[in-house]
Amino acid sequence: MTELKTDLLVVGGGLGGVAAALTAASLGLRVVLTEETDWLGGQLTAQSVPSDEHPWIETPHISAGYADLRTRIRDYYRRNYPLTPEAVADPTLNPGLGNVSRLCHEPRVGVAVIDELLAGWISAGRISVRHHLVPVAADVDGDHVTAVTLRDTRTGETLTATAPLIVDATELGELLELAGVEHVIGAESHHQTGEPYAAPVAEPADQQAITWCFPLEYRPGEDHTIAAPASYDHWKTHVDPFWPGPQLSWEKIDIHTMSGKVNRIFEGDLDAVRLPDLWHFRRIRARTQFRRDIVDTDISLVNWPNIDYWEAPLIGPGIDDAARATALRRCKELSLSYLRWMQTEAPRPDGGTGYPGLRLRPDLTGTDDGLAKYAYIREARRIQARFTVLEQHVAVVDRPDGEGAEQFADAVGVGHYNIDLHPSAAGVNYVNLETYPFQIPLGALLPVRVRNLLPANKNIGTTHITNGCYRLHPVEWSIGEAVGALAALCHREGTEPHAVGDTASRTEDLQRLLTGTVGAPVRWPDDIRRTRPSQTVKNATPVLALPEKRVPHA
Repeated sequence: MTELKTDLLVVGGGLGGVAAALTAASLGLRVVLTEETDWLGGQLTAQSVPSDEHPWIETPHISAGYADLRTRIRDYYRRNYPLTPEAVADPTLNPGLGNVSRLCHEPRVGVAVIDELLAGWISAGRISVRHHLVPVAADVDGDHVTAVTLRDTRTGETLTATAPLIVDATELGELLELAGVEHVIGAESHHQTGEPYAAPVAEPADQQAITWCFPLEYRPGEDHTIAAPASYDHWKTHVDPFWPGPQLSWEKIDIHTMSGKVNRIFEGDLDAVRLPDLWHFRRIRARTQFRRDIVDTDISLVNWPNIDYWEAPLIGPGIDDAARATALRRCKELSLSYLRWMQTEAPRPDGGTGYPGLRLRPDLTGTDDGLAKYAYIREARRIQARFTVLEQHVAVVDRPDGEGAEQFADAVGVGHYNIDLHPSAAGVNYVNLETYPFQIPLGALLPVRVRNLLPANKNIGTTHITNGCYRLHPVEWSIGEAVGALAALCHREGTEPHAVGDTASRTEDLQRLLTGTVGAPVRWPDDIRRTRPSQTVKNATPVLALPEKRVPHA
């Protein structure tokens, strides 16, 4: 067993963990950052999901750190890829021209840029990155976590780390379970939260679907058909009560009408900038952006509704390691089954079937099978926090017209996304509610009891409902920055996070540290915070979906 001590231990190398480590190191702390895979970046990289962002992401009103990440991604393409002169000169370069984001890029580029961001701090000894480590135990003394034991997934060897402050930035909130930190799993009831769209009764299994994403290119005339996975026939024939047909189809649920909808992979010219098909939705390489003599195909990232896996949850009562492994395997088989179906049986507009030219790109994911290194996780264990963000604080439908989201005196960051809940393991369909631009309150980062553990992923003090808008890329980054700055402030003043939250002057010190030194805003300008994005953003549509098994309470 190896033992180490540090100022701040960050367990989990997703965007929140990376932001926490970078912020704390820049403010003088020594940080150990651990990650389960060999890629830092979480949902942006190891899970292969292009950034889901808000309409103001290209404005000065976002975190300087996140803006730097985005700028470096564009610069990486300009330095290393055979872009067209027009693409090189475009200040808002979008390599994939995907519909989902102003910056759709290959996951490998995200990894390279994050490694670049960390390089100087690693060289200076401020950050130590340890890959292939998963937490397996935590030592607790009263209300403090005194040590965390991590296991190397390759060798089985263990490492025990100690630090005055510990950050749980894992994808599933693993330290909350291991350290006995009070937490919530799945959906709270309407009685518990008063949220109009909360579940009638609390349901731990009501956890959003996970998705095993993968990049594809299309080479007409070639045959790259994969073998049928073991569960192919199941996914081809099984129909869930809330879904319009088998998942191996072009049918999905329209979140605006909650009725069935057909959405094919290709519609019209592949080189079009925007088309309402699957291919253009999360396209991460548009060949028109590159020299055609070198790059002759698009690449699209498959994170589409029909590969959402809602058969079983990953965490909760009765879910042990074996059950979780089974769910992850089934999720991966669903994705591969969908690819096999598209290659061999998917109906084409010309009356034929199948697109055998669809080709996996394992070189872009760093895996043997061509799928992402890990499943895309949308929901985790969430701390029972000093303050919990509710639907009523952020949802347009629950707020007086034009008032904007709730304003928090202890705000430590900003963000925006619709409340976007995917179908769940409890059989609940989509919930999608428009929100105002919102804040991240410090109280949502403080566990009700444990004094030295902080969340920095999808495990903050939200509900099942509001997790749906606090779980996306830029918000996770801002959470991490707030946690890193809080750790540095506590280290400097010899205090604990709860003491900062207890005192208005110390909370204001943290806010000044974030806004003045870190460059992380804690409030939206008044004209933005009162804005309904659907009324101001081109091509946006107001969203208020009433799911079959989840209707608002009176």
